[in-house]
Amino acid sequence: MRRDLRLLPIAGGAWAAAMICVFVPWAGVASVAAGMLGAVVCGCVLGRRRQRQRAAVWGVLLVVCAVGAAVSLTAAVAGPGRESASSWGGRVVEATGEITSSASVGRDGRLWIEVRLTGIGPPGEMQPLNAPARIGVDPGDGFDLGVFVRVTGEAETTEAGERAALVVFASSASIERPASGVFAVAAGLRLAFVERSLRLPAPGAALLPGLAVGDTRAVSPELNDAMRTSGLSHLTAVSGANCAIVVGTVFWLAALCGAGRGLRVVLAALALAGFVVLVTPEPSVIRAAVMAGVAMVAILLGRPSVGAGMLALSATGILLVDPWLAATPGFALSVVASGALILLAPALARGLTRWMPGPLALAIAVPIAAQLACGPIIALFAEQQSLIGVAANLLAAPAAPIVTVIGLLACLAAPVPPLADLLAASAWLPAAWIAATAEVGAGLPFAEVLVPSGVLTAALVAVVSAAVAVVLAGGPRRQPILRAVAATVLSVVMALGAAHIVLSGPLSTMTTPASWVIAMCDIGQGDAVVVRAGQRTALIDTGPDPAPLDACLRALGVHRLDLLVLTHFDLDHVGGVDAVRGRVDVVLHGPTGEQADQKMLARFAEAGARIEQGVAGMRGTLGEASWRVLWPAREERAFAPGNDLSVVVEFEGGGIPRSLFLGDLSAEAQAVLLRSGRVDGVYPVVKVSHHGSGDQDPALYAQVGATVGLIGVGADNDYGHPHAYTLAMLAGAGTHALRTDQQGRVLLGVREGRLEIWTERGPP
Repeated sequence: MRRDLRLLPIAGGAWAAAMICVFVPWAGVASVAAGMLGAVVCGCVLGRRRQRQRAAVWGVLLVVCAVGAAVSLTAAVAGPGRESASSWGGRVVEATGEITSSASVGRDGRLWIEVRLTGIGPPGEMQPLNAPARIGVDPGDGFDLGVFVRVTGEAETTEAGERAALVVFASSASIERPASGVFAVAAGLRLAFVERSLRLPAPGAALLPGLAVGDTRAVSPELNDAMRTSGLSHLTAVSGANCAIVVGTVFWLAALCGAGRGLRVVLAALALAGFVVLVTPEPSVIRAAVMAGVAMVAILLGRPSVGAGMLALSATGILLVDPWLAATPGFALSVVASGALILLAPALARGLTRWMPGPLALAIAVPIAAQLACGPIIALFAEQQSLIGVAANLLAAPAAPIVTVIGLLACLAAPVPPLADLLAASAWLPAAWIAATAEVGAGLPFAEVLVPSGVLTAALVAVVSAAVAVVLAGGPRRQPILRAVAATVLSVVMALGAAHIVLSGPLSTMTTPASWVIAMCDIGQGDAVVVRAGQRTALIDTGPDPAPLDACLRALGVHRLDLLVLTHFDLDHVGGVDAVRGRVDVVLHGPTGEQADQKMLARFAEAGARIEQGVAGMRGTLGEASWRVLWPAREERAFAPGNDLSVVVEFEGGGIPRSLFLGDLSAEAQAVLLRSGRVDGVYPVVKVSHHGSGDQDPALYAQVGATVGLIGVGADNDYGHPHAYTLAMLAGAGTHALRTDQQGRVLLGVREGRLEIWTERGPP
C-alpha cells in the first residue's frame, strides 16, 4: 500500500524550528523573518512552472513562521514572569501554585509535579507571580491535578529548552486547596484504585495502577529499573498505546452492537476524552491522545494509507500549540514510534513472512519496528540500550491491553466495591506477568549494553538499526549492494558484540591486573571507589546509575561488599545503590536529610545489611587493613546534611597505600577538618573532593601531600569539573591528577613500596 508522505517535510520543518526557538531566545523573531524572506525567494526562484515544489517549500516556510510566532508570543506574554522566577534561583523560597500535571517518582525518591506558580518570595514574604515551575516534594497523597499547594525549599533555575522556569526542592509542602469538579472525581477514583491494587500481592500490585491509569507512585525503584532494563518502561506511562487500546476497545464494542463507522468513531472519541481526564490531562497525555486520534481520523476517512500524513499533521499542530515539546524525549519517542508502526512495521512483517506465518510475523514486527526507530533517540540521552527489549515486549505485549481495559474498568467501578475488587483482582494476574517478565529479563546476563550517550552513539545505533531493517525486510530487490552492506554491518556488530560479551563476562577479571587495591570506576559524573584488602572489599559511594557500577564491579571480580560507605545522599553518590543492595554486610552513611534517605537505608536493612551512621573517631578493619572516619564530628552543627557533612574516611595497611577520601567537602568544611588535627601525616592517595570543583582548600592538599589525586568526573559535564584552578593546585602540591573522563577506570596497586597505576585509556 502506497503511503502519502507529502506532509513529512512540513512536520520536520516545524520540529526543527521549534527545537531552535526554545533553546535560542531570539530565534523566534528570526524564524518569522527567515520564513517570510524564504517564501519571497522561493516564489522568485521556482516560478510558476514548479507549483508542486513551490507549494511544498511554502508549506515548510509557513510552519517555520508559525512556530517562530508562537514562541515569540509566548515569550512576550510569559517572559517577565519567567525572568522574575529565575531571579530566585539559588535561594530558599516559599511558593504557592496550582498543580498542572500528575505526580511521578524521581530517582531521588521525591514526587515531582508541574506547577503554575501564583506567588513566590522569601518565607513569609511572598509576592504575586505567574510562571511555570517543577517542584519536588516528599511522597504523599493529595498532590493531584488542580490542587493548590504551598511549599518551602531551595530553588534552582532551569536550563534553556525547559518549560519550567524554576525547580524547587521542597523541604515542606502542604495542600492549600484541594481539586474541584471533574478533576476531584478523577483523583478520587485513582486513589481508590491505587489503594485497592496495593492490597494485592507484589510486584504486580504496584505495577497495576501504572499500567491501567499511568499512576506510577507505587512502583519501587527496583521494579522501575527492571522495567527500563527490559525495555518495558513505556508500559507504565500513559502513551499512545494506552490511548489506542481504549479507542480500539470502544470501537470494537460499538461495532459488535451494530453501530456505523461514524458513530463508532464518535463513541471512541468520547471514551478517549474521558480517559484523558481520568489519567490527568497534562501535555504528555494530550500528546499521546492526539497520536491515537490520528488512527481514528484515518479510519473515519476510510483511507488507512493517509496515516503517515495525519501523523505529520498532528505532530505539527502539537508543536504549534506547545513548541517546548520539541525538546522532550517523550515527544520524539512518541512520534517516531507511531511513525515506525505506520511505515516500517508492514515492511518488516512482509519480510518476516519468509520464515513464519503472517500473524506471528506481524506480532513480532511491531515491537521490532518501535525498537529500531526509537533506539537512536534513546542513545542521545541514555547510556543503556536494552538487548532484550524485543523479546520482553513480545512476552508482555499480549497482557498489556488486558491490564489496561480491566484495570480501567476497576478504577471506574470504585463506587461498587465488590465489583471493583473483582476487576482489580482479574487485572492483577496479567500485571504480575508483566512484572515477572521485567524482573526475569533484567536479571539475564547482558540484558543491556552500556554506551556513551550522544550524537555519535545515536548515529551508530541508527546505522545498525537501518541495517537490521534492510535485512529483515529483505531490502530493495533491485539493490543487492545495499543488502550486502547491511549484512556486513550486522556481521561486524555481532562479532564486536560477542567479543564484548566474552571480555566483560567470562574473561572480565582476566583483563584486570590482579594486584590492584584501589579502583575508581568510570561511572560518569559521580563517585564510586573500590578498596580491596585480600579477600575483603569496600565500596565508597555508588555513582548515579546502577548499570555502570554493576559493570565495573563485575570486571573487578567483586561479588560482595564487606563495607559500603555512602558519604552523603546526593544522586551522583547514591543513585547506583540498586546494583549492590543485598550484597552488602555493613552500610556506613552520612547524615540523612530527607525521608527518601531513610527509606534507602531501610531497604538495605531489609536486605540484611547492618546500618551505622559515620562519625569522626569510628574505626574498623577490612581484612588486614584498617579504616577510620575523620569527618563529620558527632557534635558538628555548622553545616547542613549534604556535601559539607560527607563522611571522610581513610584506609591504610593490608597492602593499601594510606588513602584519604574527601567526599564532596567544600573549602570551608575542608579547612575545619584540617584545623581539627585529624588529618595527620602524608597520604599517597587522595580522592579529590567534589569531582574537582573549584571550591577547595589548598592548605589541606598541601598537608596531605598526595602522589595521586583521583577525580571521578563525567566527560563534558555541565559543571565544568574538574576546575582549572583545582588542577593547578594539585600540580603545585605535587599531586598527579587521574580523571575518569580522560583515563576511564583507574586502578592503583603497590609494588616494592611504589605506586603502580593502570588506566583504561591513555598511557599507563
